[in-house]
Amino acid sequence: MIRPFSILLFFLIVLFTTTCRADEKVVGPLSPVNPEIVQAKKYPRIVLYSVSWCPHCKEAKEYLTDHNIPFINRDVELDEKAMDDLKGKYKSMGVPVIVLGNDEKIIKGFDRETFEKVLNEMSK
Repeated sequence: MIRPFSILLFFLIVLFTTTCRADEKVVGPLSPVNPEIVQAKKYPRIVLYSVSWCPHCKEAKEYLTDHNIPFINRDVELDEKAMDDLKGKYKSMGVPVIVLGNDEKIIKGFDRETFEKVLNEMSK
């Protein structure tokens, strides 16, 4: 006969051994984009430092995705190296921070017009 405690213990073991881990590396595309549109236009490397609960980060991600602009999202709550870069290299305690090119342009916060202006300047 199976005891209720045994069933509970089994489910707890399954739960704790199958949860997501923040230190696991994700391999694959980081932003869903239409490859045909991306190939037609050349974009600089774009890295977005963000957190999952930030409304401005969400707006930036949605804008980039909706406009088929490829970007790398670095969640500073899940990625300790990203947090170190944000605080040390980019001297920011807030998100979003958008880095274009090889640290050529850094945008703190997200404003659609500012982002488009910087992106157009870099595309010349």
